[in-house]
Amino acid sequence: MDKKSSSPNNSFTSAMTLTEEGLTCIPKRYILPPSLRPNGTLPNTCLPIVDLSLLQYPLLRPQIIQQLHLACKELGFFQVVNHGIPLSVMKDALDNANEFFDLPYEEKMHLLSSNVHDPVRYSTSLNDVKDKVYFWRDFLKHYANPISNWIDLWPSNPTCYKEKMGNYTKAIQKLQEELMEVIFESLELNPKYLHEDIAEGSQVIAVNCYPTCPEPDLALGLPPHTDYSLISIILQNHQGLQIMDRNEKWYSVPVIEGGLIVLVGDHMEVLSNGRYKGVVHRATVNSEKKRLSIASLHSLALGKKVRPVPALVDEQHTLSYKEGGFSDFLDFISGEDIVKVKYIDKLKINP
Repeated sequence: MDKKSSSPNNSFTSAMTLTEEGLTCIPKRYILPPSLRPNGTLPNTCLPIVDLSLLQYPLLRPQIIQQLHLACKELGFFQVVNHGIPLSVMKDALDNANEFFDLPYEEKMHLLSSNVHDPVRYSTSLNDVKDKVYFWRDFLKHYANPISNWIDLWPSNPTCYKEKMGNYTKAIQKLQEELMEVIFESLELNPKYLHEDIAEGSQVIAVNCYPTCPEPDLALGLPPHTDYSLISIILQNHQGLQIMDRNEKWYSVPVIEGGLIVLVGDHMEVLSNGRYKGVVHRATVNSEKKRLSIASLHSLALGKKVRPVPALVDEQHTLSYKEGGFSDFLDFISGEDIVKVKYIDKLKINP
């Protein structure tokens, strides 16, 4: 039986609820058209891993900058290790995420919202009010930078959520500022370019829960998409994230202990005038274990616009993108189906 809430369609069923009901078949609304279904086991491949501790050595730094440049240019993806965030901080964040999704249904309902402009919201799928096909995911999203502006709105249950997720969020914000300097350097820009805007920029934490699914070959946790962000930094507890290369071939992203995933987003594509393109990715589900991920999406502040860097516009690279911002993206997803329409296409001068 569906559990009801004050959701605009007057009915809300979380993916966790369906799993707890012990279904052997997924409801029809979750079954994807054949063209969107995941295609079984993917071959293992060597995806780029960047050791950030090597940046401190002057002789090695140019090699790491070049490695990062190639990863951003060719894939829009890399993993980072030795990034300075303790394993205990990462584990605490995942543990508290797990505790939140395991709470009784009624404990989460006050956060339920389908309004993409809300700074804190709990929901399921992408937008359960208007999704034509549902995705096997529950999520909690909340704004996070500056943390003092938002943390009082975060969940108070689990009791340690604000503390543990706050510690992780602050560490990720600091890492993002460091990564942006390295990425700017890889574009032959001043590492301190937009320094204050990056430090004061938006940070959205998307805590995702992908419960066990009885028919994982028919469903997805998230459809193929790019993030709106400059960069997104992802922590996952089990394998399930897949990325698409420039030849439209899918790869599974392995879980590396202590590693964090970095994805190039649409706003970086705009800022770099197409030098670095957003990576298409999706979330798969499985029948054996619940998967959690914590994505931290970074861009400029809510009211600020990202535009191509003038130094990256020349005869070989003519101006290819219009300016866009986080608030524009929110307006876009409130009115568009991101499965069918790409946000980045709205920003291209000649899509």
